[in-house]
Amino acid sequence: MAKGTIKVDVHHITRVEGHGNIVVDVRNGELKKCELQIVETPRFFEAMLRGRPFSEASHLTSRICGICAVVHATTSLRATETALGVELSEQTTMLRKLNLHGEILDSHLLHIYMLVAPDLLGVGSIIPLAKSSPDVVLRALRMKKLAGDMCAVLCGRHTHPIAMTVGGFTHFPDIDELNQLRQRLEAMRTDVDATVELFQSLSLPAFERETEYVALRKEDEYCYIDGEVVSSDGGVWSLDKYRQVTNEYMVPHSTAKRARNQRPEYMVGALARFNINHDKLHPRAQAAATALNIKPTCINPYMISIAQVVEIVHCVEEAILLIDLLLDRGVTWEDPMPPTRLTGEGVGSCEAPRGILFHHYRIEDGLVVSANCIIPTAQNLGNIEADMHALVPTILNKKKSDITITLEMLVRAYDPCISCSTHMLNVEFV
Repeated sequence: MAKGTIKVDVHHITRVEGHGNIVVDVRNGELKKCELQIVETPRFFEAMLRGRPFSEASHLTSRICGICAVVHATTSLRATETALGVELSEQTTMLRKLNLHGEILDSHLLHIYMLVAPDLLGVGSIIPLAKSSPDVVLRALRMKKLAGDMCAVLCGRHTHPIAMTVGGFTHFPDIDELNQLRQRLEAMRTDVDATVELFQSLSLPAFERETEYVALRKEDEYCYIDGEVVSSDGGVWSLDKYRQVTNEYMVPHSTAKRARNQRPEYMVGALARFNINHDKLHPRAQAAATALNIKPTCINPYMISIAQVVEIVHCVEEAILLIDLLLDRGVTWEDPMPPTRLTGEGVGSCEAPRGILFHHYRIEDGLVVSANCIIPTAQNLGNIEADMHALVPTILNKKKSDITITLEMLVRAYDPCISCSTHMLNVEFV
């Protein structure tokens, strides 16, 4: 197509969670408009928390997302525990890490197989893929079933955990359950290796754009819980300084906030974690990265899916190591550690599958009086739109249908959880 007048208007983007539109307007070869419009109805979880007992916060906020319920609950608990001076046992810390590995696996497998693979294998969705490549879909379902079972064993059920509480757990896996999980994780290596081989054989768009990457980091592990906030542009922030990093703001065409740090936008998620923490990956995951030809600093946003494949390898291996530690030391009943106070303020942060998540609570006499939740997708929205602005001029010679699918693939690469991001609305009275 000549570089004339092109209009792309996608209502709504498929294979993402929530409702968003892509709007592109090119006139006489000049890009006039390029927007990622978030049109999902705003949600008010921060308001729901006000006046509620601190013990309810994690159960309420896990409902922000049906895919990332464990990480919302974990982040909520860490904010509450920081506010109320709760010290965790080694066993609780290990069980939470293992639980989060299960959710990372569950979400990444859903994304790369059910949402991304159809694009790369030339079909419209997972439904025709099940007919054309049944082995691929069955492999995905096998692995996803194990990831869900991990969460069910550790926190009572697969979605919206019920056994995690402030200071610990109210349910513990027995030795037989942990042994069975370990055996299944070891057997899963065959499917994980096949996943690496599959994505080695697939071709992703060759688009690059430099940006800032932000993720949690610890010096002794590939970090998913706690740690410090680190930027690829330089800078390290303690969790309580998160507002200095996120700098939220509104745009007219979105019901979700956006974020900016040292540049007008930044990226969070698997690729950001890989770029910042690649040296902490399990050796098998580092070998997978080499096989998949992803190296830091990777600046192709389509490679987010490849970074997720690397993290799948890492989480399987780390889960096996954690189970071995739990089996060696034995899992014993522990009462949750009690708060040392009922008034305080705290910030919790974890790496959700889609990127760094913050919960910030102020608690007075055991009741939440204020809350702030900053969601990974909200932090990524500005970066997605900046990628679109850079990408569109390079593909104007393509057919409109090809331009549309290329842009949809770009948005899908970020695995956006749009419903999660639209939880806040800026209201002014005049």
